Amino acid sequence: MPTRPSLTRVPSESPWTFSHQTRFTQRRWRPLLIFTLLACSTVTIFRFGFHAGSSSSISSSSEASSSHPFTLTYSTHPITRMMEEGQERFQSKIRKQSKTLSEAIEQYKLRYGMAPPKGFDGWWEFAKKNGVVLVDEYDTLMRDLAPFYALRGQTAFGDYVDEDEDPFRPGSGLDRQGWALGGGHEMRRRIAEVASVASIDIVQIRKGNLSTVSISKDGFVDDEVSARAIGLKSMLGSSAAYLPDIDFPVNAKAEGRVIVPWDRWEVAGQGGMASDKIGLGMGNRSYIEDLAPHDIKDTLHPLSTFHPDWRGAGNVWDKWRRTCPPTSTARKSYTSIRSALIDKTATSHNAVSGRITHSSVDPAFLFVPSTSFNAVSFCDLPHLHYTQGHFFSDWRTLEDLYPVLSPARAKGFGDIKIPSHYYYGSTQAYTYGWDKATMTVEAVDRGEVAWGDVTDAEGGVDDRDFIIDPAYDGHNNTSNPPRNRKTGKESKRNKIFWRGATTGGGNSPPGFAALYQRHRAVRMAGWDIEGDVEVWVPYSNPIANISAHHHLSSAKFRTLQNHTKVVDAPLIAHKIPLATLNMALMDVAFVKASNAKQYPGGLKKLTEDHRFSSGVLLGNHWQYKYLLDLDGMSYSGRFMSFLASDSVPIKSTVYEEFFSEWIEPWVHYIPLSASYEEIYNIFGYFSGIPAEVVEKVYGNATDPVTGALLFPPGTNIPAIPGAPDGDARLQRIARAGKQWKNTIGRKVDMETYVYRLALEWARLNADDREAMTMKV
Repeated sequence: MPTRPSLTRVPSESPWTFSHQTRFTQRRWRPLLIFTLLACSTVTIFRFGFHAGSSSSISSSSEASSSHPFTLTYSTHPITRMMEEGQERFQSKIRKQSKTLSEAIEQYKLRYGMAPPKGFDGWWEFAKKNGVVLVDEYDTLMRDLAPFYALRGQTAFGDYVDEDEDPFRPGSGLDRQGWALGGGHEMRRRIAEVASVASIDIVQIRKGNLSTVSISKDGFVDDEVSARAIGLKSMLGSSAAYLPDIDFPVNAKAEGRVIVPWDRWEVAGQGGMASDKIGLGMGNRSYIEDLAPHDIKDTLHPLSTFHPDWRGAGNVWDKWRRTCPPTSTARKSYTSIRSALIDKTATSHNAVSGRITHSSVDPAFLFVPSTSFNAVSFCDLPHLHYTQGHFFSDWRTLEDLYPVLSPARAKGFGDIKIPSHYYYGSTQAYTYGWDKATMTVEAVDRGEVAWGDVTDAEGGVDDRDFIIDPAYDGHNNTSNPPRNRKTGKESKRNKIFWRGATTGGGNSPPGFAALYQRHRAVRMAGWDIEGDVEVWVPYSNPIANISAHHHLSSAKFRTLQNHTKVVDAPLIAHKIPLATLNMALMDVAFVKASNAKQYPGGLKKLTEDHRFSSGVLLGNHWQYKYLLDLDGMSYSGRFMSFLASDSVPIKSTVYEEFFSEWIEPWVHYIPLSASYEEIYNIFGYFSGIPAEVVEKVYGNATDPVTGALLFPPGTNIPAIPGAPDGDARLQRIARAGKQWKNTIGRKVDMETYVYRLALEWARLNADDREAMTMKV
C-alpha cells in the first residue's frame, strides 16, 4: 500500500573496589583473547588496547584531518577550523529560531509538510514563558515518530470501513485528509501489546492526572523497575493538565529495544506518495505495515510469549544486521573474518563516509567533527561491531515497529528518544551542584576548582607544580583544592580523568567483554602500555623542535623561547612513548568490577589487564580540566553534569539523544572517535606536551657536534606549548558548555521537549487525527 515517506531531512542549518592499581601489559593479555575468539568461532583479533577499534576503520574525520599535519599550521589545524565553523553554525541556528507563534507554525509546516498538532499554541506559550531558546529544532523527534504514521488498522477488526477511504486513492488505506485509517486504534493496540513485555512500563495520563503502571510479567523481576517511567512522569508534570488521556510505554533498561528489519521499509517513489502530509520532502524510507492475517488467539496479546532475554537463543547483532540493505557486507556474510583491530588498509575509515584519506596520515591526527552516531557504518564494516557493547546486550529486542520510549538510541534502532531521568533528577552521583545535606542544587558545586594557571615564565605547568591533597574528595573534604606551588593559586589539574565501572555491554554471546568501549579506553590509557604516538604541536619556540636547533645551548634555548613571538607556526611532530604520555596526562581507571565473570579469565584477569583505583565522588572530577565521557550499557548519564562544570567533556558515543541537534561539538564539548586515538593530539593542541614528558624524552639530548648535554643536570626543562591560545580555547569550551547547560539543557527544556512529544503522541493515538491537528 502507499505509505508516507519518513523524516530523514538534514536539519536546517559493583561492590568490588580496589585501593591499589593494576596495570595492563599487551603481551600478557594477547594469547587469552586469541584463544577466546577462536573458541567462539568468530573473528581473529590480535591487537587491542591503544589500537583497539583503530580509527583507521572506526571513526570519521573532518575534511581538514585528511591533510598531512606537516602541511598544516596553527590557523589551518583541523581543531582551529572546526571550532570556528561550529561556533558560526550554532549562532546561525539560534538566529534563525522563530520569534512568534505564526513563524513557528510556518516553520513547522515547511519542515514537516503538515500543520502542527492541536495544543501547539499552548506549547508555544509554555516555551516562551520559560525562555526556551531552540523552539524549532525538533527534527530528530519527528524522525523518531515518522514511521508510526504508516500504521493503520484493519477492516477485519472494525478499525475502519472501506467507505472511509479516499475515493481518489483506492487501496491506499488513507482517508480524505491523507491520514492512515485506523492509525490511532492500531497505535493504541501496539502500546497495549508492548506493555506486556518485560522491562516496559507505562506512564498514563487520565483526566490530567499522571500515574505509572507496570503490568505483571509472569514472575519476571526487573532490577530497574519504573526508574525511567517515574522520570518521564515528572517531566510531564507541567503539561499533563493540557493533554488528553494517553499512555506512554517506557523502556526500563538503558539499552535500545526496537530493531525493525530492512524488509519492513520501502523507498518513497516505489509506492510512497509525494503528496502525503507527514514528511513531505523529508526523506525516502517509510515503514511497511504487516497486514498478514493474525491468528485470532494472538490478536489481543501477540507478545504474551515474548522472552525477556536471549538465554542463548540468538543475539542483538544477528537481529541488528537485518536492518542493513541486502547488498551490504553485514547481510551477505554473517560476520567479517577481517580483524577490526589490526587491519591497516590503503584507505582509511573515511571510506565509510565517502572520503578517502591517504594511509600516511597517522590515525592519531584524524579528528572527528561530531560523535560516532552517524560516522560508523556497521553495515559496511560488520567486524567493527565487536568493539561496541550494545551489540551484546542480554535483553531481547522487538523485531516489529512498537512504540517504546528510551533515553538514547544507536543507529538502526527504532526507539523514540526521551530525556534521561539521570539528567532530570537530582542525585549525588549524577547532578552537578547537588547538596545532599540541604537537598538543593547549587549554581556552583562545592567541589568546583578554579581554572587557574596553565603556563608560567618557564613554559608550562604539570602535576609536579601542584600541591595535591590526597584527602580532597570534592564533596566531604574541599578545604584543600589543588594549587600551583609557584603562584599559590587554586588551579585545575591538566589531566584527562575518568572513573567508572566495567559495564559497557551484556554477555550474549559470551567472551567479548575485553573489546567493549570502556575496557579499550582503560587499557589504552595504561601506564605501561607499549608503543609510541606522534604528537603534533605548533612550532612557535625553539624547544618545540629540538632536532632543528640542537646546536643551541640550553641558555640560548631559554633566551630564544622567552623572546619568541606567537606566529602562525607550522606543526612539528614529537614521537613519544605512550607509557610516558599516559603517566603525565591520563588518569583513567575502573573503580568497580561489575559482572566480572563475563570477562575472559574472570575477575583475576580483569584486574590484571586493567588499572583499578578507588571510587571517587562526582565532585572530585571538577579538579581536572579534561573529563573523558564514555558509553556504558548505553549513553553516559554523567554528560549533563560534566557540561555544567567548568571542565571540558571529551565525549565518545555511538548514541543519539534528545538534545543531539541542540548542542554543537567543538563548541560545547570535544567529540572523540570510537578508537580514541586522537586524544593525544587533542591534548597537544590545547595544552602542549607536559614538562615531565619533555624531560623524559629529551632530557638526555646531546649536541651532535660536541656530545655535550643540551640540558645539564639540574636544568628545569620547560614544557612544549600547544596552540598559542590553546588554554584559552579550552576554557572557552568549558564556559560554553556550562552556558549551554544553564540555558538550553535545563530541566524546563526537557519538560518542553516532552510536552511537544506528548502533543505529537496524542495525534498519533487519535482516531480522528485531523481533529487533533491545529487549525491554521
